[in-house]
Amino acid sequence: MSEEFLPFSRPSISRAAIEEVVACLESGWITTGPRVAQFTESLQAYLSAPYILPLASATAGLHLALLALDLKPGDEVITTPLTFAATLNTIILAGGKPVLVDIDPYTFNMDLNQVADAITEKTRVIMPVHFAGLPVDMDMLYALAETFDIRVLEDAAHAIGTVYKNRRIGSFGDTQVFSFHPNKNITTGEGGCIATTDAELAKKISLLRFHGIDREAWNRYGKSGNQDYEVVLPGFKYNMMDIQAALGLHQLQELENFIARRTELAERYQEALIDWPQWQLPSKPGFSHRHAWHLYTPLINEQAAQMSRDEFMQKMKERNIGTGLHYRAAHLYPYYREQFGFNPGDFPYAESAGERIVSLPLFPGMTDAQHDRVLDVMYSIFRE
Repeated sequence: MSEEFLPFSRPSISRAAIEEVVACLESGWITTGPRVAQFTESLQAYLSAPYILPLASATAGLHLALLALDLKPGDEVITTPLTFAATLNTIILAGGKPVLVDIDPYTFNMDLNQVADAITEKTRVIMPVHFAGLPVDMDMLYALAETFDIRVLEDAAHAIGTVYKNRRIGSFGDTQVFSFHPNKNITTGEGGCIATTDAELAKKISLLRFHGIDREAWNRYGKSGNQDYEVVLPGFKYNMMDIQAALGLHQLQELENFIARRTELAERYQEALIDWPQWQLPSKPGFSHRHAWHLYTPLINEQAAQMSRDEFMQKMKERNIGTGLHYRAAHLYPYYREQFGFNPGDFPYAESAGERIVSLPLFPGMTDAQHDRVLDVMYSIFRE
């Protein structure tokens, strides 16, 4: 086997970003400081969001946003079963109870038509996931929230750069949490941020992210700073570092180009695979939007392919091509089944997707030749 391993995802790190990280290291200030402040301003400008709070991860963002909403034991948060464990875990860690509704079998987003029936007197939050970078129907989502007087926390981990009806996710609505993990559309190594229109929520999250201290460390230790501070509530250590922000500053400048290339590659898959009986391809909703294409996730048709999803992924690996699994239906994991009584058959569309979904290689630095190689290898696997 002569060709090197092609991963399903790889971050694109520019020389300018690397030099920024080196400059940060040489500056002597590597934790939260001036670069985080600059990254915050850049995110505010890009997202047109009044309040931005950079954090150590998107998981930290979901956790703090839910804590800041003061969930009480038994309070319910409605979300999707087709998501990473962090979505459900943070609900539980914040004192809430995850309530699930099934997905739309074509878009893989939470089926908003089922949300009203899932709402009870204990429902506090609706938490949709913009799956793979495709926005949920925001008009319908916020109409439901207004009708039932419920908060919305958008798990936008996949959705930096996603657009709904000419407005970027994060520029309107209630509160959003974005991820900057290495396989996302931009990366800070690890990291994420909260965007919100709620000033009081932003203030509380700002305290919770760093020990409940009422001022930033870099403002205290500078020449003009005052090292005294107050602890006004018990908080966490979820702050972003300047090292991370140094990467993020340059990644954000390249985001539009990244999304343009991801879109080209995703459309290339769509065009090439449209007549392949082995695949059910991702579908787009009727409303105006821009898909950020964090992932390209077709479903394998096992009968036509004559193999399972897992068998296909193994055959791709044997031929030096990586794939991803995003995601198995979360309600079938042992913890959630044991704690909340979920069972197979509860959410059939999410379960079917979770058994058949594959993330094919997709990243900005992927060449047309590499894309062709993926298609050629898939063709040879199915021809066997």
